Amino acid sequence: MSKKVIDNWIALAEYDFDTAKAMLDSGRYIYVVFTSQQCIEKILKAIFVQEKNETPPYTHNLKRLIELLNLEIEFTAEQTKFIEFLNTYYIETRYAEKIQELSKKVNATNSKEIFKNTSELFQWLKSKIK
Repeated sequence: MSKKVIDNWIALAEYDFDTAKAMLDSGRYIYVVFTSQQCIEKILKAIFVQEKNETPPYTHNLKRLIELLNLEIEFTAEQTKFIEFLNTYYIETRYAEKIQELSKKVNATNSKEIFKNTSELFQWLKSKIK
C-alpha cells in the first residue's frame, strides 16, 4: 500500500473531524457523535494501512481495529471507555428508530465533551503515523 492510501485515510479522518466541529457549532449534536466515531475509525484505518500494508477490514468497530493493531495496551482506561462509548453511539445514531429519544441523550454539554475527547484521541493517534 502506498503513502497515498494512508494520506487519503488521514484526509477523510480530518474531514470527519471538521464535520464534527461544524455539527457541534450548529447544534446538531447527534452528528457530533457520529462523525467523531467516523474520524477515529478512519485514522485507525490509516494506521492499519501503515502497519499492515494491506486494506483495512470492512468494520466500524473501533475496539476491533485497535485489537488488530495491538494498540489496546497503549490506551488509557479513559480512552478505552471513550472508544466503547463511540462504538455504542455509532450504532444508535446510524440506525436510530426514534431520533427524539436519541436527541435527549446527546446535548450541548456532552457533545462538547465528546468533541474534546475526540480531538485529543485523534491527535494522539495521528501522531503515530510516520
